[in-house]
Amino acid sequence: MSHKNLLIVFVKNPVLGHCKTRLAKRIGAEKALEVYRILLDHTHNIALEVPCDKAVFYSQEVISEDLWETDIFKKQDQCEGDLGEKMQAAFQWGFSQGYTKIVLIGSDLIDLTASDITNAFSHLDHCKTVFGPAVDGGYYLIGQASMNRALFDHMPWSTNQVLKKSTEQLAPGTYRLLSYKNDIDTLEDLTEHPIFTPFISHS
Repeated sequence: MSHKNLLIVFVKNPVLGHCKTRLAKRIGAEKALEVYRILLDHTHNIALEVPCDKAVFYSQEVISEDLWETDIFKKQDQCEGDLGEKMQAAFQWGFSQGYTKIVLIGSDLIDLTASDITNAFSHLDHCKTVFGPAVDGGYYLIGQASMNRALFDHMPWSTNQVLKKSTEQLAPGTYRLLSYKNDIDTLEDLTEHPIFTPFISHS
């Protein structure tokens, strides 16, 4: 372990028909997979810029040779269960490795920057929890300086109440919020970013 900070990236295995399923209903499974590959590349590239240890957690099975370099990214499987159980297990794994600050992100955000992640780690010097709030009421990033299982139990995942219910578990002043951002889930989300223009035409 070269750092006390760990970045965990949750990814879906890039399999046709299993990525961006809501988007696929509008633009087709093949285009949706291409969009997801762009998002993976973006997430990978910004992760490389952050000075910390890194791990990637796969939704199905670990891929030994892909864009996530094995000499940079520790590779793990996500556990079974809902999103809360998966995230809780990932944080528990990270803290068991001796890390003192852990930030977890997904791979759906073209607007995410390396600065967002480094800011999250900086906030954890002064508070226990940090969130990157999503426009849809969820969050695109969560960081912890110590394990809080209440953030992962009985949450209304995939609703607009996730961030609200999460912060209700925390005392005022013990958490920080980063800037609001919007992940890529729908055709409307694609229209906000010129890089995705080729996937919108004739959809």
